[in-house]
Parts: sequence; structure tokens; C-alpha cells
Amino acid sequence: MYFQAVAIDYDGTLAHRGEVSRKTMEALRNFKEGGRRLVLVTGRMLDDLREAFPDFPLFDRIVAENGAVVFDSSNAKERLIAGAPPAILVERLRERGVEPLSVGKSIVATREPHEKVALDTIRELGLEFQIVFNKGAVMILPAGVNKGAGLAAALNELEISPHNVIGVGDAENDSSFLQLCGCGAAVANALAILKDGADIRLNGENGEGIIELFEKVSREDAKLVPPQRHGIRLGVDSGGKELFLSPHHGAVLIAGSSGVGKSRLATVLTEHMAKRGVEFCVFDPEGDYDELEHAVSLGDARAAPNVEEAMKLLRKAEANVVINTQFLGVMERPGFFALLLPKLAELRTRTGRPHWLIIDEAHHLLPAARANIAQLLPEELPAVIFITVHPESMATPALKAVQAVIAVGEAAAEVFAQFCRATGAPTPEAVTPPGPDEVLFWEPYSSAAPRAVKVDKPIQAHKRHVRKYAEGDLGAERSFYFRGAKGALNLKAQNLTLFVQIAAGVDDETWQFHRHAGDYSAWFRDPVKDPELADEAAQVEKNEALDAAASRERIAAAIKRRYVAL
Repeated sequence: MYFQAVAIDYDGTLAHRGEVSRKTMEALRNFKEGGRRLVLVTGRMLDDLREAFPDFPLFDRIVAENGAVVFDSSNAKERLIAGAPPAILVERLRERGVEPLSVGKSIVATREPHEKVALDTIRELGLEFQIVFNKGAVMILPAGVNKGAGLAAALNELEISPHNVIGVGDAENDSSFLQLCGCGAAVANALAILKDGADIRLNGENGEGIIELFEKVSREDAKLVPPQRHGIRLGVDSGGKELFLSPHHGAVLIAGSSGVGKSRLATVLTEHMAKRGVEFCVFDPEGDYDELEHAVSLGDARAAPNVEEAMKLLRKAEANVVINTQFLGVMERPGFFALLLPKLAELRTRTGRPHWLIIDEAHHLLPAARANIAQLLPEELPAVIFITVHPESMATPALKAVQAVIAVGEAAAEVFAQFCRATGAPTPEAVTPPGPDEVLFWEPYSSAAPRAVKVDKPIQAHKRHVRKYAEGDLGAERSFYFRGAKGALNLKAQNLTLFVQIAAGVDDETWQFHRHAGDYSAWFRDPVKDPELADEAAQVEKNEALDAAASRERIAAAIKRRYVAL
């Protein structure tokens, strides 16, 4: 469920001549029973609304007085977004014969043609007030107070992002809250200017339009708007067409060998998410995203993240979170993930946030060998991005949720083959490797062939997290092992700090064995993902003029220059 709530104007939208039909009321109840929220957004004062619409507690929140008051139906509490109008303003308007004149907790309301007198009075008194129109009604409010501001406050209380809300209205003062919402709709009797800016133009008037909208939402959900509106841009294909990852289209798999740009691509996607105000959560087992902009990072090489702290952050509106489990051992990380994922799934079900999950090293967090993966994963996995070197090692239930595969690097054909072997999907034919700055995008359950997409470059440099390699645990598979020519040793260096320490104490014969085999540069290039360090080490390995002691010193010095934590 992508759209979590519908925000509805009252007069001229939900109600016709101040009354809501029985048929519309039935539609409201049925829609809410389906699990979505309802918010009423009106220019009316609460007491006036109670008389006209006694069933208004059906709505989870009432935004009244054109955004100045938020009412919580669950506990009947009111929250003022703005203060009371100055007594001098009301007094002057009455002295000047402005009738009718209604005074609320914040709003002062009259009708045309009194807008000129109201504006002159505001200027004379030097007040920071504004005039808002609503089909002949004239509303006087503090500057910045409108339906959009009131709805934003109400959604914050409900922990729902505006991206996951559809707004529907009919008049000028509805524009601000329709623009705030992820989708804006206009009933058939709406003003032309509101229809022009709406995503959806309904055929029905008033309540009939609301019933029509509910049917559309229940049937189509996020498909109501094009991917350009809610999707995350991946890049441009060979025909110049923009490609977007849609939030309703199932999980996405980004796969390729080490060092080919998978995390760089993920960084670009998070930049696009942040630009659109779309919230994301990154599961970062190895500290690759610890310095990611637009996000708060929990955990590091010295401390594990806390589940409750993570959930507290994620519940905040507009919060992007990186959960760094680098401190935990490789075997501990899946367990931590298993604790957090159900809580995160519940939050997404209830609020729609975070909009995207990015799960790096997915073959470690969701391994095929884990027996209870099917119970751990939600039934659907929309807007989830798996990143892995080994798709064949991921749990099959997770892979079967994937609707799009993005292959990075020259071994794209093998990425698709691994995915198909694991899921039973048909293997694409004649896969051409992507060119520079390109990836191959493939939807395995469509008839389309993989297509090359030129991806955007990140604005921020994808910074190497120094402590990850200097002090973290790269795991058994990616550690360096000093074994020697006869395999007599098994000294494990799980990070660069230990590598330097063990290298200083290992015997010359063992050191030279690995040096002449090119093992040091190979480790720096692949598991450590540092091609510059690898190139410098390779030069040392090839320099026959250097003895064991000198070559040790040069490689240690090269490491320390790049990893200042050492």
C-alpha cells in the first residue's frame, strides 16, 4: 500500500451545499476499513463543522480554519498552528461595516467584496496577515498559515509522509495542500485553475468524485501517477529515455563483482531520493555509507547500532538513516538484521516510511543458508534495493521478490545467469556488456531484453570509510591469510591494522612468498577495494632490488599514508 491516506476538502468536495450524502458516508467508512487514513481539510471552524457534519470523528485528523487548527479525533484535542487574531483587527473591521464577520481561534472570515477593506486594515495596522480566497469567501490569517501548512502538521502527528497522501479539493485555497501531497486530485466541479494543476481530474462532482477517487486508489494505488512523479531516476537509455525505479514495482537487485561501482550507483540513487524528499534507510554491513550525505549514521567500527534507537530515528519525518553494523562480526549481522526487519516492515505498513530500503551485502544479511528467511520477510517487498556480489548466495524468497535486475560491470551476463539459476526465471539471450558509465537494466518477468542505461554520476564523492578497512572485520572470506609456501601458518589479518602488525612480525620467507606471488596487491585491489594502494604494492612486489625488510617498510608506509587511523 503506497498511498496511506487521503486528505479531503469539505465544502464543494466532500459536501454539496454543506451536506454529505449517505452514499458518500458509506464510501468513507469502507475506505477507512481498508486500512488507510482520512484527513479532513477545511476552512470552517470546528464548532461550525460539528453542526454541519456530526460524523467528522470518522476522520483521523481535522485541519480546520484553513490550516490554523489541527483536531485529533481519537482524543478530541485541538492544536493551534497559529495564535488568536489581534483584537484591534476584529474591532477595526467591525467599525468599517464588514459583515458577515466570523472570528475563530485564529481565522477571521468574511465574504467578497470586503477583501479590499480587510487588506487596507491589515496594512494600516502593520500586521503580518494574509488574505485567502475560497469561492467568494474571504479568510484573514497569519502569514504562512494555509491548508498545506496545517496538513503538514497533521501528517507529522500521524507519522505519514506527504508523498504517501492523495489530496482532493475544488477551490483556490485547496491548492497549497494539493501541492504538498504526493498526488493531487480535483473533483469535476473544481475551479479550472485547480484542475489544471491536478494529477487526477475526476469525472464526478462533490461526493461522487470522492467515491470515484476511492475506487481508483483501491484499484491502482501508486500506479495512479507516472513513475516520473514517484520513481527514482536511474539514468538514460540509448534512446534518450529516462528510466525510473518505481516504488510499487517490487524489489530491485544491483549485482556485479567487487569494485565495479555498485555502491557508487547506490549513492547516486540516494541523492535522487534526498532531492525529492523521499526517505531511505541503508543497511550498511561494512561502513561503505557512513559518510553519506543527507543521512544520519548509527553504529561504526567501535560500536554496534541499537535497534530501538534506529526505530526512533526512522519514525521521525524526513529522516534518512544509515545502519552501520561494521562492529558486529560477519556471523552476527544476519541476526541483528532479523531483529530489525520486522519492526521496519511494520513501520512501512503503517506509515509508508522509509520509502526505500537499501540492503548492501544482501548475501550476508539474507543468506540462502538461513532456514527462516521466508518467515522473516514481508509478503511483498516494494521499494527495496538489494546489493550483492553473489546473488546466487541470497535467499530464494528474497530473489523471487525482485522485479528488476541491474547488472554492473563487464560480467553482466553472469549476473543474469546467476539470478535465473536461483529463481528459475528464463535467461536473457545475447547479453552485451555495458559501456563506460553504463549498467544493464533487465525486468526478468517482462518480454523486454536487457537495455543499457547511462547512469548519473554522484554529486558527492563516495568516500572510503577509513575505519572499515583499518579497524573493522572484513570477514573470513575477505581477510588476508599469511600461510607461507608450505601452508604451515594461518595468520589471519581481518583489517589493515592487523595486516601491518602481522607483516612486521612474520618471518622473511613467508613475507617474500606472498610478495612474489602478488598476493598483497591482489588483496588491496579486491577485498580492500583500493586500486591505488594495489598499484603501489604491485610496484614493490616487482622491485627485485628490495629485500624483505625494505619491501615491508614501503608497503606499510603506503597503507599508513592512505589510512590515517593507522
